[in-house]
Amino acid sequence: MTYAIIETGGKQIRVEPGRFYDIELLPIEPDEKVTIDYVLLVQHDGEVTIGQPLVTGATVEGTVMRHYRGRKVLVYKMKPKKKTRKKRGHRQEVTRLMIDSIILNGEVFVAQGETEKETPLVDETPVEEVETAAE
Repeated sequence: MTYAIIETGGKQIRVEPGRFYDIELLPIEPDEKVTIDYVLLVQHDGEVTIGQPLVTGATVEGTVMRHYRGRKVLVYKMKPKKKTRKKRGHRQEVTRLMIDSIILNGEVFVAQGETEKETPLVDETPVEEVETAAE
């Protein structure tokens, strides 16, 4: 299993190719590609590469799926015995990001389902019909 830890929006997120994640709002239009260079750690087949603080030559590529607003968070402040109450709501702007690949020193790691679609999994040569012994 291949994954990377990236930093975006002031948070550190563990990402894998082929999955989508909700992150802080990015100023990029939907269906556009984005490259994240703030990669702190890359793990591939048991080999762990840790940056100091960033991994050199490592990038994460993704596609912006959509922008939306998160769930409402209510903030209620009250001072007892003073008849002071404040009720406020907040909805965070969120970007849904699909991780396409993780690149480390020119080597591209993609999701398992997206590996080389050019090579067929099954041999497509026609099979001759075998006569049964019952005839």
